[in-house]
Amino acid sequence: MNAPISEDDLHAWADGQLDPARLMQVETWLAAHPERRAQAEAWRAQSARLHRTYDRVLDEAVPARLIPAANANRWLDARKLAAVAWLGLGAVMGFFLRGETAPAPGLAVNSLPRQAAIAHAVFVPEVRHPVEVGADQEAHLVGWLSKRLGAPLQPPQLESVGYRLVGGRLLPGDSGEVAQFMYEDAERKRLTLYVRPAAPRAADTSFRYARENGIDVFYWTDSRFGYALSGNTGREDMLRLATLVFQQHGKQGGK
Repeated sequence: MNAPISEDDLHAWADGQLDPARLMQVETWLAAHPERRAQAEAWRAQSARLHRTYDRVLDEAVPARLIPAANANRWLDARKLAAVAWLGLGAVMGFFLRGETAPAPGLAVNSLPRQAAIAHAVFVPEVRHPVEVGADQEAHLVGWLSKRLGAPLQPPQLESVGYRLVGGRLLPGDSGEVAQFMYEDAERKRLTLYVRPAAPRAADTSFRYARENGIDVFYWTDSRFGYALSGNTGREDMLRLATLVFQQHGKQGGK
């Protein structure tokens, strides 16, 4: 119980999931670290907003048109079925929330890790067609995606940590095009970097973590784009990789 306070402890504090003894230790630590307390309190407020917005949807029946017929979809393997179900849930939420007024602050940012994780889950297992344009045409790939996303775009260099660029693709987003770059190491472990245009006047540039259906996602925004690095190499390794990507794009954004 005297272990150092970790990021998991802070998330558990924000979610109200600490036992009394650990809660006392975390509270004491937060009292001495006001910046981290403010961050954890922001997570707690964000979680409350999400619950207020979405909890009622969980009690709604899924429309029959979104439930696949038993015999019509036998060709789907487990991975594709999970992706369809996940996207279907998003469609149901959008259907019930379409009459709402302006979304609660943070909801647009929160969709970034989920969308990135869905795209990661769909394309990473592909053997023959993991990308739309290969790394052997990197100049064409970068020029094409930059034009479609409306700002100069550059895939980060990860060779120094053992990952080579496989290539990339264009994907549909909530309000336009998004890009996905894929990387692979010598053991065939894959990462994807999901990039979408930043919302106008986006103020929240925090470097954040989410775990979406077993996928680790680190995400952030700058003045031009929102970025999300997804993978299954372990949270600590993903943090190291995401920090490298974040640093490279921070330098590019400052030019």
